[in-house]
Amino acid sequence: MNARTPRTSAVRRAGTALVAAASALSLTACGVIDGLGGGDSSASPERRDDITVGLLLPDKDTARFERFDHPLIKKEVADLTHGKGKVVYANAEASPAKQSRQFQQMIDDRVDVIVVDALDAKGIASDVRKAKEAGIPVIAYDRLAEGPVDAYVSHDNELVGEVQGRSLVEELGSRRSSSKVVMMNGDPADPNTARFKKGALDELEGEVDIVKQYDTDKWSPEVAKANMRKAIASVGLDNIAAVYSANDGMAGAVIEALKDAGATRIPPVTGQDANLDAVQRIVSGEQFMTVYKPFLLEATNAAKMAVYKVQGRDIEFDALTQDSVDSASEKDIPSNLVSVVAVTKDNIEDTVVKDGVYTVKQICTAEYRADCAAIGLK
Repeated sequence: MNARTPRTSAVRRAGTALVAAASALSLTACGVIDGLGGGDSSASPERRDDITVGLLLPDKDTARFERFDHPLIKKEVADLTHGKGKVVYANAEASPAKQSRQFQQMIDDRVDVIVVDALDAKGIASDVRKAKEAGIPVIAYDRLAEGPVDAYVSHDNELVGEVQGRSLVEELGSRRSSSKVVMMNGDPADPNTARFKKGALDELEGEVDIVKQYDTDKWSPEVAKANMRKAIASVGLDNIAAVYSANDGMAGAVIEALKDAGATRIPPVTGQDANLDAVQRIVSGEQFMTVYKPFLLEATNAAKMAVYKVQGRDIEFDALTQDSVDSASEKDIPSNLVSVVAVTKDNIEDTVVKDGVYTVKQICTAEYRADCAAIGLK
C-alpha cells in the first residue's frame, strides 16, 4: 500500500494482523454480527436521516459481495439513520462499462453519496470527477479508485500478500530454498493486485524459487486455470511445490487444473476472501489457507463514513479515517485500513465460525463431514 506511515517488519505486521483480527472477531461476543452493526444514535435532530447511499460492487463471482458486503452496508445505513436512510445497489457483474453506466445513473438520480468498489480504478476516474462536479461525495471501497475520491476504506492489502507469502514459506519449511513456486496474481487493472503482489514477493523472493508468474484478467478463474495448465506443462506437475493464488476463486481453478493433470497430492495453495467453498477445501486438505478480511468492519466502517460525510459529522468521519494513502492521481486520501488474518484448518472455528460468517453446519456438509471430524470441527 502507499500509506504515509512507516512500514514495520513483515513479521511484526503479521503478528499485529492476528491480534487485530482477534479483536474484530471478539465483536461477536457483544452480538455485533447478529445485529449487523450496533448503529449510532448520536445524530442530532437537525441532521437529515432520509439519505440515499449509492453502492456499486464489482462482481458476483466473489461470494462475499452479495452475501456479506451489500447486506451489512444496507443494515448499518438503516441503523445509523433510524431506518430512514436507504441503499441503492448495483452490481457490475465484472463489466467496467456496465459499472460506469451504473455510476452515471446514480449521479443522474442525485444520490447523496456513492460507495464504489471499482473494477477499473483508472477508467472510473472520469465518473468520480463527474460526481464531484455534481456535489456527490465518493468513497472508494475495497479497491482504491483514481480521481478525487473523498475517502477510502479497505484492508491492509500489502499485508494480505505478506500473510499469504509468509504462510507458504513456513509451510515449505527447510525445503523452501529448492521449492518451485507458481504465482497466480490478480487483475493488473485492479490497484490492489500490485499491493498483494508486492507483499507476497517481500516474503517469497530469496526464500523460494519462483518459476512462473501470471496476471489474471478480471480475476477470472477460467484464465487462472488456463495459466495453471501452462505452468504444469512447463515446470512439470511433480516439480511444483506450491502455488501462490491471490484469491479463492483462482485457487479453486488452480486446484482443478492440478487434479485434471493427475495430481494425487495437492501442493500448498493460498487464497483470499474466505469463500465457503475455499473453507471447505481447507477442511478437506485441498487448499492450504485463505486470508479472511473481516467483512463486518470494512462494510460497517464504509457505511459510517458515507453517512457521516453526508450529515457533516466531521469529527466522527475524521476519527474513522486516520490512515492516509495515495492513488495514481491523488495524494493523502483519508483512509480506514482494516487488518486481516490467515485461516488454515487449525483455526477455522476461531475465525470464520466464531465471527458468524459460517456455521459448522454450513461448512461440514455430508461431503465434508468426515474431514471436519478429522480436524475436530464440530
